[in-house]
Amino acid sequence: MRIPKSVPLRLLLSFAVLGLAAESALAQRLVPGTGQRDERYGDDFEDEKWTYHPNLPKASREQDGQTRDPLGYSENGKWKESAKRGTPEIVKRVPTPEGGLPGSGGAMLLRSQYAGIPNLLRRDGGQDDLIFNGYHVSVNRSPSMVVRVHLPPFEEWEDHTGTSFGFRASATTQIWENKKGLKIFGGGRQQKFETYYPGIFIQFNSRTDGKNPQDSAVLVIRGQDSGHDYAGPLVTPGWWTLGMSFTPDGRVHYYARPGVGDLRPQDHVASHNPYGYRALYINSYFFNVCNADTGKWSTEWIIDDPCLYYGDTAAAPPQQAFGPATAPR
Repeated sequence: MRIPKSVPLRLLLSFAVLGLAAESALAQRLVPGTGQRDERYGDDFEDEKWTYHPNLPKASREQDGQTRDPLGYSENGKWKESAKRGTPEIVKRVPTPEGGLPGSGGAMLLRSQYAGIPNLLRRDGGQDDLIFNGYHVSVNRSPSMVVRVHLPPFEEWEDHTGTSFGFRASATTQIWENKKGLKIFGGGRQQKFETYYPGIFIQFNSRTDGKNPQDSAVLVIRGQDSGHDYAGPLVTPGWWTLGMSFTPDGRVHYYARPGVGDLRPQDHVASHNPYGYRALYINSYFFNVCNADTGKWSTEWIIDDPCLYYGDTAAAPPQQAFGPATAPR
Protein backbone atom coordinates (compact mmCIF):
# COMPACT_ATOMS: atom_id res chain seq x y z
CA MET A 1 0.00 0.00 0.00
CA ARG A 2 1.54 3.27 -1.11
CA ILE A 3 1.46 6.60 0.63
CA PRO A 4 -1.38 8.89 -0.45
CA LYS A 5 -0.56 11.21 -3.33
CA SER A 6 -0.58 14.92 -2.60
CA VAL A 7 -3.78 16.69 -3.59
CA PRO A 8 -4.40 20.46 -3.88
CA LEU A 9 -5.65 21.78 -0.55
CA ARG A 10 -8.94 23.12 -1.94
CA LEU A 11 -9.80 19.66 -3.29
CA LEU A 12 -8.75 17.92 -0.09
CA LEU A 13 -11.05 20.15 1.93
CA SER A 14 -13.89 19.41 -0.47
CA PHE A 15 -13.29 15.69 0.00
CA ALA A 16 -13.36 16.21 3.75
CA VAL A 17 -16.82 17.78 3.61
CA LEU A 18 -18.10 14.91 1.48
CA GLY A 19 -16.52 12.29 3.71
CA LEU A 20 -17.86 13.72 6.93
CA ALA A 21 -21.31 14.24 5.47
CA ALA A 22 -21.46 10.57 4.48
CA GLU A 23 -20.78 9.41 8.02
CA SER A 24 -23.72 7.80 9.77
CA ALA A 25 -25.11 9.85 12.63
CA LEU A 26 -25.96 6.60 14.41
CA ALA A 27 -22.40 5.23 14.35
CA GLN A 28 -21.07 3.89 17.62
CA ARG A 29 -18.01 5.87 18.72
CA LEU A 30 -15.27 5.47 21.29
CA VAL A 31 -12.93 8.26 22.35
CA PRO A 32 -9.33 6.93 22.10
CA GLY A 33 -7.76 6.65 25.54
CA THR A 34 -11.01 5.42 27.14
CA GLY A 35 -10.71 2.67 29.74
CA GLN A 36 -7.69 0.64 30.82
CA ARG A 37 -4.18 1.51 29.66
CA ASP A 38 -1.85 -1.40 28.85
CA GLU A 39 1.67 -0.28 29.72
CA ARG A 40 3.14 -3.26 27.85
CA TYR A 41 1.72 -1.89 24.63
CA GLY A 42 3.32 1.54 24.86
CA ASP A 43 6.57 3.42 25.41
CA ASP A 44 7.26 6.64 27.32
CA PHE A 45 10.98 6.96 26.32
CA GLU A 46 11.92 8.02 29.84
CA ASP A 47 14.82 5.57 30.10
CA GLU A 48 17.94 7.63 29.35
CA LYS A 49 19.56 4.46 27.97
CA TRP A 50 16.77 3.94 25.42
CA THR A 51 18.49 2.72 22.24
CA TYR A 52 17.52 1.67 18.74
CA HIS A 53 19.73 -0.49 16.51
CA PRO A 54 18.91 0.34 12.85
CA ASN A 55 21.10 -2.42 11.34
CA LEU A 56 21.51 -0.53 8.08
CA PRO A 57 21.18 -0.95 5.15
CA LYS A 58 17.44 -1.07 5.63
CA ALA A 59 14.93 -3.48 4.16
CA SER A 60 13.06 -2.63 0.94
CA ARG A 61 11.16 -5.79 0.09
CA GLU A 62 8.23 -3.85 -1.36
CA GLN A 63 10.49 -2.12 -3.90
CA ASP A 64 13.19 -4.66 -4.81
CA GLY A 65 12.46 -7.85 -2.86
CA GLN A 66 15.38 -7.35 -0.44
CA THR A 67 14.95 -7.80 3.33
CA ARG A 68 18.63 -7.35 4.33
CA ASP A 69 18.53 -9.13 7.68
CA PRO A 70 19.00 -8.57 10.53
CA LEU A 71 16.20 -6.04 10.87
CA GLY A 72 16.41 -3.01 13.13
CA TYR A 73 15.06 -3.18 16.69
CA SER A 74 14.96 -1.24 19.93
CA GLU A 75 16.92 -2.43 22.96
CA ASN A 76 13.73 -2.65 25.03
CA GLY A 77 12.17 -5.01 22.44
CA LYS A 78 9.18 -2.74 21.80
CA TRP A 79 10.00 -1.48 18.29
CA LYS A 80 11.06 -3.21 15.10
CA GLU A 81 11.87 -2.42 11.49
CA SER A 82 9.38 -3.24 8.77
CA ALA A 83 10.74 -5.93 6.45
CA LYS A 84 8.42 -4.57 3.78
CA ARG A 85 9.60 -0.95 3.65
CA GLY A 86 12.50 -0.54 6.07
CA THR A 87 13.36 1.65 9.02
CA PRO A 88 13.99 5.40 9.25
CA GLU A 89 17.76 5.94 9.29
CA ILE A 90 17.46 7.99 12.48
CA VAL A 91 15.48 6.59 15.41
CA LYS A 92 16.64 7.95 18.75
CA ARG A 93 15.60 9.28 22.13
CA VAL A 94 15.66 13.09 22.43
CA PRO A 95 14.66 15.59 25.12
CA THR A 96 10.94 16.32 24.98
CA PRO A 97 10.27 19.57 23.06
CA GLU A 98 8.71 22.46 24.94
CA GLY A 99 5.00 22.12 25.58
CA GLY A 100 5.05 18.31 25.80
CA LEU A 101 3.38 16.09 28.36
CA PRO A 102 3.96 17.30 31.94
CA GLY A 103 6.88 15.45 33.48
CA SER A 104 8.08 13.98 30.19
CA GLY A 105 11.85 14.07 29.84
CA GLY A 106 12.25 12.00 26.68
CA ALA A 107 10.56 11.39 23.33
CA MET A 108 11.41 9.53 20.11
CA LEU A 109 12.74 11.25 16.98
CA LEU A 110 12.22 9.69 13.54
CA ARG A 111 13.86 10.85 10.30
CA SER A 112 14.49 9.30 6.89
CA GLN A 113 16.82 10.09 4.00
CA TYR A 114 16.39 7.21 1.56
CA ALA A 115 12.71 6.42 2.11
CA GLY A 116 12.80 3.55 -0.33
CA ILE A 117 15.78 1.54 -1.57
CA PRO A 118 19.00 2.27 0.38
CA ASN A 119 21.31 4.70 -1.43
CA LEU A 120 19.11 4.77 -4.54
CA LEU A 121 17.10 7.86 -5.47
CA ARG A 122 13.82 7.13 -7.23
CA ARG A 123 12.36 10.65 -6.82
CA ASP A 124 8.78 9.34 -6.71
CA GLY A 125 8.19 9.51 -2.96
CA GLY A 126 8.77 6.82 -0.39
CA GLN A 127 8.06 5.81 3.17
CA ASP A 128 9.73 3.97 6.02
CA ASP A 129 7.92 2.13 8.81
CA LEU A 130 8.63 1.71 12.51
CA ILE A 131 6.37 -0.95 14.02
CA PHE A 132 5.37 -1.49 17.63
CA ASN A 133 6.04 -5.09 18.63
CA GLY A 134 2.50 -5.64 19.85
CA TYR A 135 -0.37 -8.04 20.48
CA HIS A 136 -3.44 -9.42 18.73
CA VAL A 137 -6.45 -7.65 20.26
CA SER A 138 -10.08 -8.38 19.41
CA VAL A 139 -12.22 -5.35 18.55
CA ASN A 140 -14.69 -6.74 21.09
CA ARG A 141 -12.31 -5.22 23.65
CA SER A 142 -12.83 -1.77 22.10
CA PRO A 143 -9.09 -1.08 21.71
CA SER A 144 -7.69 2.36 20.96
CA MET A 145 -4.28 3.95 20.39
CA VAL A 146 -3.16 7.44 21.36
CA VAL A 147 0.07 9.31 20.59
CA ARG A 148 1.42 12.84 20.97
CA VAL A 149 3.12 14.19 17.84
CA HIS A 150 5.30 17.29 17.62
CA LEU A 151 4.98 19.32 14.41
CA PRO A 152 8.03 21.58 13.86
CA PRO A 153 7.78 25.14 12.45
CA PHE A 154 6.90 25.05 8.76
CA GLU A 155 10.29 26.47 7.74
CA GLU A 156 11.89 23.29 9.13
CA TRP A 157 9.81 20.85 7.05
CA GLU A 158 11.08 19.12 3.93
CA ASP A 159 10.17 21.65 1.22
CA HIS A 160 7.90 19.33 -0.71
CA THR A 161 4.13 19.12 -1.08
CA GLY A 162 3.12 15.63 -0.08
CA THR A 163 2.68 13.17 2.76
CA SER A 164 5.29 13.54 5.52
CA PHE A 165 4.11 11.40 8.46
CA GLY A 166 1.64 8.65 9.29
CA PHE A 167 0.13 7.10 12.44
CA ARG A 168 -1.48 3.80 11.47
CA ALA A 169 -2.83 0.49 12.72
CA SER A 170 -2.61 -3.02 11.34
CA ALA A 171 -6.10 -4.54 11.36
CA THR A 172 -7.51 -7.86 10.15
CA THR A 173 -10.86 -8.59 8.55
CA GLN A 174 -12.42 -11.57 6.82
CA ILE A 175 -13.44 -11.33 3.17
CA TRP A 176 -14.85 -13.55 0.46
CA GLU A 177 -12.81 -14.34 -2.65
CA ASN A 178 -13.24 -16.52 -5.69
CA LYS A 179 -12.04 -20.04 -5.02
CA LYS A 180 -9.14 -21.16 -7.18
CA GLY A 181 -9.19 -24.62 -8.74
CA LEU A 182 -10.16 -26.68 -11.77
CA LYS A 183 -13.52 -25.79 -13.25
CA ILE A 184 -14.44 -29.47 -13.29
CA PHE A 185 -14.76 -29.30 -9.51
CA GLY A 186 -16.93 -26.22 -9.71
CA GLY A 187 -16.12 -22.65 -8.75
CA GLY A 188 -17.49 -21.09 -5.60
CA ARG A 189 -16.19 -18.64 -3.06
CA GLN A 190 -14.20 -19.01 0.12
CA GLN A 191 -13.39 -16.82 3.09
CA LYS A 192 -9.91 -15.55 3.85
CA PHE A 193 -8.32 -13.18 6.33
CA GLU A 194 -7.16 -9.83 4.96
CA THR A 195 -4.87 -7.30 6.67
CA TYR A 196 -5.37 -3.57 6.07
CA TYR A 197 -3.88 -0.39 7.48
CA PRO A 198 -6.16 2.49 8.47
CA GLY A 199 -4.48 5.63 9.71
CA ILE A 200 -3.98 9.36 9.99
CA PHE A 201 -1.40 11.02 7.73
CA ILE A 202 0.01 14.55 7.84
CA GLN A 203 0.45 16.25 4.46
CA PHE A 204 2.57 19.35 3.94
CA ASN A 205 1.50 21.91 1.35
CA SER A 206 4.52 24.01 0.37
CA ARG A 207 4.10 27.55 -0.92
CA THR A 208 7.20 27.13 -3.08
CA ASP A 209 5.52 24.69 -5.46
CA GLY A 210 3.44 27.46 -7.02
CA LYS A 211 0.11 25.88 -6.09
CA ASN A 212 -0.31 26.95 -2.46
CA PRO A 213 -0.44 30.59 -1.34
CA GLN A 214 1.27 29.75 1.94
CA ASP A 215 2.78 26.83 3.83
CA SER A 216 0.19 24.68 5.56
CA ALA A 217 -0.40 21.15 6.74
CA VAL A 218 -3.51 19.01 6.87
CA LEU A 219 -4.52 15.65 8.31
CA VAL A 220 -5.36 13.02 5.69
CA ILE A 221 -7.65 10.17 6.72
CA ARG A 222 -7.24 6.64 5.39
CA GLY A 223 -9.87 6.10 4.56
CA GLN A 224 -13.49 6.27 3.49
CA ASP A 225 -15.62 3.15 3.14
CA SER A 226 -14.66 3.27 -0.54
CA GLY A 227 -10.98 3.22 0.45
CA HIS A 228 -10.25 6.77 -0.74
CA ASP A 229 -8.09 9.10 1.36
CA TYR A 230 -9.41 12.55 2.18
CA ALA A 231 -8.51 15.57 4.31
CA GLY A 232 -9.46 16.23 7.87
CA PRO A 233 -8.67 19.48 9.70
CA LEU A 234 -5.74 21.77 9.08
CA VAL A 235 -2.95 21.40 11.64
CA THR A 236 -0.43 23.93 12.91
CA PRO A 237 3.10 23.63 14.34
CA GLY A 238 3.37 22.42 17.92
CA TRP A 239 2.10 19.36 19.76
CA TRP A 240 -0.95 17.42 18.61
CA THR A 241 -2.72 14.43 20.15
CA LEU A 242 -3.87 11.82 17.63
CA GLY A 243 -5.95 8.74 18.32
CA MET A 244 -7.73 5.84 16.63
CA SER A 245 -10.28 3.52 18.19
CA PHE A 246 -11.97 0.29 17.08
CA THR A 247 -15.46 -0.61 18.22
CA PRO A 248 -17.10 -4.06 18.26
CA ASP A 249 -19.05 -3.16 15.10
CA GLY A 250 -15.69 -3.17 13.27
CA ARG A 251 -15.53 0.58 12.57
CA VAL A 252 -12.48 2.80 12.93
CA HIS A 253 -12.82 6.19 14.65
CA TYR A 254 -10.31 8.99 14.11
CA TYR A 255 -9.63 11.80 16.60
CA ALA A 256 -7.24 14.77 16.79
CA ARG A 257 -6.74 17.86 18.94
CA PRO A 258 -3.99 20.48 19.33
CA GLY A 259 -1.84 20.19 22.44
CA VAL A 260 -1.15 17.17 24.63
CA GLY A 261 -4.45 16.96 26.51
CA ASP A 262 -6.58 13.83 26.59
CA LEU A 263 -8.88 13.36 23.60
CA ARG A 264 -12.53 14.37 24.01
CA PRO A 265 -15.77 13.61 22.14
CA GLN A 266 -15.53 16.98 20.34
CA ASP A 267 -12.15 15.95 18.88
CA HIS A 268 -13.83 13.38 16.64
CA VAL A 269 -12.76 13.74 12.99
CA ALA A 270 -14.37 10.76 11.23
CA SER A 271 -15.64 7.18 11.54
CA HIS A 272 -15.46 4.61 8.74
CA ASN A 273 -15.18 1.02 7.64
CA PRO A 274 -12.15 1.63 5.39
CA TYR A 275 -12.40 -0.27 2.09
CA GLY A 276 -15.77 -1.50 3.30
CA TYR A 277 -13.99 -3.80 5.78
CA ARG A 278 -15.24 -4.66 9.25
CA ALA A 279 -12.28 -5.11 11.61
CA LEU A 280 -12.09 -8.32 13.64
CA TYR A 281 -8.89 -7.58 15.56
CA ILE A 282 -5.85 -5.35 15.50
CA ASN A 283 -2.28 -6.60 15.28
CA SER A 284 -0.18 -3.57 16.10
CA TYR A 285 0.31 0.12 15.37
CA PHE A 286 3.15 1.81 13.51
CA PHE A 287 4.51 5.09 12.21
CA ASN A 288 5.42 6.17 8.67
CA VAL A 289 8.12 8.70 7.84
CA CYS A 290 7.83 9.87 4.24
CA ASN A 291 9.79 12.09 1.86
CA ALA A 292 10.20 12.81 -1.84
CA ASP A 293 13.09 10.28 -2.07
CA THR A 294 15.46 12.83 -3.61
CA GLY A 295 18.27 12.31 -1.10
CA LYS A 296 17.13 15.18 1.11
CA TRP A 297 16.25 14.42 4.71
CA SER A 298 12.62 14.16 5.70
CA THR A 299 11.02 16.43 8.24
CA GLU A 300 12.06 15.59 11.81
CA TRP A 301 9.18 13.85 13.54
CA ILE A 302 9.04 13.54 17.31
CA ILE A 303 6.45 11.39 19.07
CA ASP A 304 5.78 10.72 22.73
CA ASP A 305 3.87 8.29 24.91
CA PRO A 306 2.15 6.05 22.32
CA CYS A 307 -0.03 3.50 24.10
CA LEU A 308 -2.97 1.09 23.75
CA TYR A 309 -6.17 1.22 25.79
CA TYR A 310 -9.08 -1.19 26.27
CA GLY A 311 -12.56 0.27 26.44
CA ASP A 312 -13.81 -3.09 27.74
CA THR A 313 -12.12 -3.00 31.13
CA ALA A 314 -13.90 -6.13 32.38
CA ALA A 315 -11.87 -8.47 30.18
CA ALA A 316 -8.33 -9.59 30.89
CA PRO A 317 -5.43 -8.11 28.86
CA PRO A 318 -4.40 -10.12 25.78
CA GLN A 319 -1.69 -12.70 26.33
CA GLN A 320 -0.69 -13.77 22.81
CA ALA A 321 2.28 -11.73 21.65
CA PHE A 322 2.34 -10.58 18.03
CA GLY A 323 6.13 -10.75 17.97
CA PRO A 324 9.08 -11.74 20.17
CA ALA A 325 9.96 -9.59 23.16
CA THR A 326 13.59 -9.42 22.05
CA ALA A 327 15.26 -8.53 18.78
CA PRO A 328 12.85 -9.33 15.91
CA ARG A 329 14.16 -11.51 13.12
